[in-house]
Amino acid sequence: MTRVWRIALPLIAQLAAAGCAGGQGAGRPAPANFVHADTARLHRTLDSLAGAHHGTVGYAILDVDTGERLERRGDETFPTASLIKVPILVTVYDLVEQKKLSLDDPLTLLAIDKVPGSGNLQFMHDGASLTVHDAAWLMTTTSDNTATNLLLDRIVIRRVWEKMEKLGLPHTKVHSKVYLRMASVAMDSSVKYGLGVTTPNEMARLFALLADGKAVSPKADSAMLDILAHNDDYAGVQRYVDSLTVPHKTGATDQVRTECALFQLQSRVVACVLTKDNVDQRWLIDNEAQVTMARMGRAIVEAWPRKPEVKQ
Repeated sequence: MTRVWRIALPLIAQLAAAGCAGGQGAGRPAPANFVHADTARLHRTLDSLAGAHHGTVGYAILDVDTGERLERRGDETFPTASLIKVPILVTVYDLVEQKKLSLDDPLTLLAIDKVPGSGNLQFMHDGASLTVHDAAWLMTTTSDNTATNLLLDRIVIRRVWEKMEKLGLPHTKVHSKVYLRMASVAMDSSVKYGLGVTTPNEMARLFALLADGKAVSPKADSAMLDILAHNDDYAGVQRYVDSLTVPHKTGATDQVRTECALFQLQSRVVACVLTKDNVDQRWLIDNEAQVTMARMGRAIVEAWPRKPEVKQ
């Protein structure tokens, strides 16, 4: 069943108290029952978790409705791993919006297209047919690498750069097709960062644009948030979060774990956590980076009250 996301939620709050770390409010009066998050305490908690981690942690937390912001290494470049598939998804929907592409356009899976790693298309029979929408869904929900490459073949890598630059995200770039370094359009950066690169602030900004219906259009952004809400990876920031449907995307390599999520709490909160140079390179559920991210996710969600349920 499709989950319908309300993109145009009303702005419900003003700037948190002056002691809130990094706060930048929307300047609108808050309802009488609005509870400001203790962002100063949250900042200390997140920095403590990041500081104890054996690796490098950057994060950007953004309350879309109040403008409150917390960050650590917010403008530092990080490898994205599969988190870069969100900019690819946005570019696909942008081209659809421009009528240069259709979600119903057919794609044919050939043996030469198949790459290892996440996803099931690599195991499908040669000549299998799917649509652009099918590939976008698989790329986002199961992080299918073969589906990602099929889309990049169709849209051209540099178009992702152009779209991100138009959104004011100049450091967010995909370098090559997955597992095909020879296809890199920026070899030096590709060697340094792998599949893609971004900053915590830029990826948080992209999710905030999606939340506000400004990445492509309200209709397209709503559709993308629905796809992101079906992502089946809950090992990181999502691990200790219960009873919330959260659009999110993760990424992982041996030394990298990344995730960005949109929490529908009392207000809409974007949380992006990116790690690199991780000492623990195990592919286990208790990988240190994943546990660190899970604890950070729990702290973030507990800092804001849940959105009140609407009584029927």
